[in-house]
Amino acid sequence: MSFKVAFIGAGSIGFTRGLLRDLLTVAEFKNIEVSFMDINSHNLEMVTELCQRDIRENGLQIQIQPTTDRREALEGAKYVFCTIRAGGLEAFATDVDIPLKYGVDQCVGDTLCAGGIMYGQRGIAEMLKICRDIREVAAPDVLLLNYSNPMAMLTWACNKYGGVRTVGLCHGVQHGHQQIADVYGLEKKDVDIICAGINHQTWYISAKHEGKDLTKGLLEAFEKHPEFSRTEKVRIDMLRRFGYYSTESNGHLSEYVPWYRKRADEIMDWIDLGSWINGETGGYLRVCTEGRNWFETDFPNWMKDPALVYSRENRGEEHGSYIIEGLETGRVYRGHFNVVNNGVIANLPDDAIIEAPGYVDRNGISMPAVGELPLGLAAVCNVSISVQRLAVEAAVHGDDQLLRQAFMLDPLVGAVCNPKEIWQMVDEMLVAGEKWLPQYGTSIAAAKERLASGKLVPTRDGNEGAARLKVKTVGEMQQDRQAANKNAGESDKGKDREKVH
Repeated sequence: MSFKVAFIGAGSIGFTRGLLRDLLTVAEFKNIEVSFMDINSHNLEMVTELCQRDIRENGLQIQIQPTTDRREALEGAKYVFCTIRAGGLEAFATDVDIPLKYGVDQCVGDTLCAGGIMYGQRGIAEMLKICRDIREVAAPDVLLLNYSNPMAMLTWACNKYGGVRTVGLCHGVQHGHQQIADVYGLEKKDVDIICAGINHQTWYISAKHEGKDLTKGLLEAFEKHPEFSRTEKVRIDMLRRFGYYSTESNGHLSEYVPWYRKRADEIMDWIDLGSWINGETGGYLRVCTEGRNWFETDFPNWMKDPALVYSRENRGEEHGSYIIEGLETGRVYRGHFNVVNNGVIANLPDDAIIEAPGYVDRNGISMPAVGELPLGLAAVCNVSISVQRLAVEAAVHGDDQLLRQAFMLDPLVGAVCNPKEIWQMVDEMLVAGEKWLPQYGTSIAAAKERLASGKLVPTRDGNEGAARLKVKTVGEMQQDRQAANKNAGESDKGKDREKVH
C-alpha cells in the first residue's frame, strides 16, 4: 500500500527519527511517501540525512522529500504529524523568565500556568494556518496527529476552528503505567489499566493484575519505593489526597495545581533535582537549550553511530504509527488518545479535549464511554478545562480580556499573584511575544503604553526561582556523551521547529 505521511516541524533529530522508525517497522508501509518540513533548513538537512541513512541501511527504497515549504510537504498527505514549537526557544525563555518576576516558578511551562497559556497563544495562531494549508492541499480524508503542546489547547482549536480532524498524542500514560508495574515488581504487560482525564492530568482510575485491583495499595507501594518516594513527591501527595495516581511527572503536575509551588521556601520540599522532570525551575527550558547546542556539535557522531534497526522489538511506544497501522491494515490497536469529549467522560464538558482509552481499526478511532471520573479528579480537571477554554477563545479571537481571565483562573498563577500583578504580567508577556502574536496587535500596542507609563507594580527582577540550574556548556556535555544524548532526546519533541510566517 502507498500513501503520504507529512512531518511538520520535522527538524527534531531524535523524535522525528523515532516516529519514522516506528512507521517503517510496519511491513505494509515499505512503499509510503514521506515528506519532512521545517523552517530551519539546517535542522531539516541534518534530520533528513540521518533518517535517509537509516532507511537505506534497512534496505528500503523510500526517498524522503525535505522542504521548507509547508504546502509542498502537505500536498496529498493522508496523515500529518505535527511537532512544532511556535516561537522556538527564544519565546520559550519568556514563558519561564517573565512569570518568575512575579513569583510564578514553573518547571516546564508548556501545558498550563503562565507559560502554557502563552505558548498556546502562539501555537494556536500557527496551528490554524497549518489547518488552512491542510484543508486546501492535503488528501480529503487527512488525519492530523498532533504531538505539540499545549496538547489540549491546540487540539481543541484545530477541531473547533481549524476544520481538520485532529487527534492529540502523548506518552505520559505509558510512563506512569511502567511506574505502577515497577512499584509492584510486575511486568508492564501484565498490568491492565484504564486511564482517563485530560492531557497531563490523566488518572489511573483502574489498575489490575490478573483481575486483582492494584489501586488500593498504590499509595503504600509508592511510599516504599526507593526511587519514586524521593522523585515523585507531588504525585504521591496527590495520590494520598485524591486516591488515584496521575500520569504526569512530578515537575509537570506541580505547576498545574495551586499547592506545591506557591511558596518559594517550600518548593524544594516537593521536588528532586536528580532530573529536570522532577521539578527543577525552568528545567525543560534548560534541557531544550542544551539539546539544541548539543545537536549542533555532536551531529557528525550521530552519523557514525549504527543506524536504527526497523524491527518489531525496536519499535517505540508512541501512538502515532500504531494508529496509522490500525486504520490502514485493520489490526486493532488500543491506546490513549486526546479527542473532543462528546460524552466519553460524563462529568467533564462535552467540548473539552479529554484523554481516554480508544481503539483503532479500519473502521476508525473508537472511544468507548468511560463514565464519570471520581468527583475530586473531575474537579481538578474542570478547573484546568476552564483555563483551556478561555485560552483557546482568546487565541482565536485575539481577545486579551479572555487571556487575562485565563491567567486569573489558572491554579498556580492565581495562588501566587494578585489581579494587578496578573494584568501587568500579561502585558509583559504580550509585548515579549509580539512577533508571534499577530492576532493581538491592538492589545500589544496598549500594553506597551501601560508598561511605559511608569505606574507599575513592583517585580522581582532577576529572580532565578527556587531550584534553577545552570545551562551546561557543550564542553561539559562532552564529558558524558551518553548522558548528553539522553538529555537531548528528552528535549527533542517540539524543539524550535516552527515560527509564525
